[in-house]
Amino acid sequence: MVDLATILAGFADAFTLWNLAFVLFGVVLGQFVGAVPGIGPVMAMAIAIPFTFGLDPLPAIAFLVGVNKGGLVGGAVPAVLMNTPGTPDAAATAMDGYPLARAGKPLKATKMALFSSVTGDTFSDIVLITVSAPLAILALRMGPVEIFALMIFAFSVLSGLIGNSLIKGIIAAALGLLCASIGSDPENYTPRLIFGYFELFDGLPLPSVAIGMLAISEILRRLSQIRGDMRGAIELHDTGNPDDRRVTWAEYWGCRFTMLRGAVIGTILGALPGIGSTAAAFMSYASAKTTSKEPETFGKGNLHGIAAAETANSAVVGSNLIPLLTLGIPGSVGAALIISAFMIHGIQPGPLLFQDQGRLIYGLFGAMIMANLLNLWVGQLGLRFWVKVVSAPESIIFASALLLCIVGVSMATGGIFGVAIMLIFAGLGYLMTSFGFSVVIFIIAFFLGPRFEISLSQSLALMNGDWSKLVNYPIALALLALSIVSLIWFLSRTQSDDLPPETSIEE
Repeated sequence: MVDLATILAGFADAFTLWNLAFVLFGVVLGQFVGAVPGIGPVMAMAIAIPFTFGLDPLPAIAFLVGVNKGGLVGGAVPAVLMNTPGTPDAAATAMDGYPLARAGKPLKATKMALFSSVTGDTFSDIVLITVSAPLAILALRMGPVEIFALMIFAFSVLSGLIGNSLIKGIIAAALGLLCASIGSDPENYTPRLIFGYFELFDGLPLPSVAIGMLAISEILRRLSQIRGDMRGAIELHDTGNPDDRRVTWAEYWGCRFTMLRGAVIGTILGALPGIGSTAAAFMSYASAKTTSKEPETFGKGNLHGIAAAETANSAVVGSNLIPLLTLGIPGSVGAALIISAFMIHGIQPGPLLFQDQGRLIYGLFGAMIMANLLNLWVGQLGLRFWVKVVSAPESIIFASALLLCIVGVSMATGGIFGVAIMLIFAGLGYLMTSFGFSVVIFIIAFFLGPRFEISLSQSLALMNGDWSKLVNYPIALALLALSIVSLIWFLSRTQSDDLPPETSIEE
């Protein structure tokens, strides 16, 4: 157990001008790369890690944490203003943020995203600081069978709530899992579906697939709509009402239960390695839509939709560090980059970290709190700037974003092959959107595919292929039962929506 003197010394180390400067730089850089489609905080962190070698461990890791936190705030900006998520996590934010911006309330939408993001991030940081060890134990007890059942439940809920057709949602999820199986088999490490391209041995590159389907396909669609007239990338109409340019306290407080639920979902899923902030955002959004008294308003500019998505995806950032700091297991790509920074500075994350490096860890906690405050301050100043930027002609905005996506993916994947994959999936995303298939469900399934396959193979090994042994896993049974109930409910709802009016039946 870390004593009080070590905790206070760690916080004292964090709140210095030197560390403040690095955290501020990280937050500004994170918001910038998050707001520009095609770069993203993960890519920025990967590039920045070698440059932190000459720094002390605390400012180096605090800088990377600042980039990660700022990136989630910045990613919501193009999602709201251009319907082009800067990061995959912000795809759920675009579902209500973009319609609200189109209605002449871009500042209200982006500010709600900012406030919700900081709220969720702060909640998860408090949980990390106070109860990190118990949550890590809980996550450790979630075995492969429970993880497999949890993913099945997540797919069933998302397939029914996102899009207009449950069947098309299931098909999109299956297609995402199929694409995730390209590459080496996680059990035997034998190649699958690589068609002679050794570049696919490690699977399809995540940046290429995500940016291609979420950003490039939307950019191409918007570019195809240009008819020679120079318009802004988004039509920003001023309604003349000051309340449309700000989030009032009543509006923020009215979303308190939505944000609390999203923060809890993001914190729990973030503590489970491999789930990720994208799944957390959509599960929180689905939960908010299900429990809302006006579910038909979701997707049309509901503040609760923005609050649910942003609170959950930001809450993952803090809780991702729970398994990292206590077990040495990274819970996401960002956490994996942070653990590599620990290793560069000769620090081994794991059970002995709090005992051996307690002062450093609590200094990192102090830097995280500082990053949240700076995120709020920098975001308040930066949101107006980004709203002005996207008022430029859309031909310039989208052409620049397309160029940045190509350059960013080329840097992330190490060559032109990743760019080719990105363009292929951009075409696939365009076709799926045109025929009513959910690109979002595809992306979530693709992200979770490797973890889903590993959990399935481990579950089969634990039960020797005998599914009747599921009775020994009551939590998994409950999750699978909930999956079946949700599928039946969504199917019945779809059939009832397709019925003709009562008058026509009588006729």
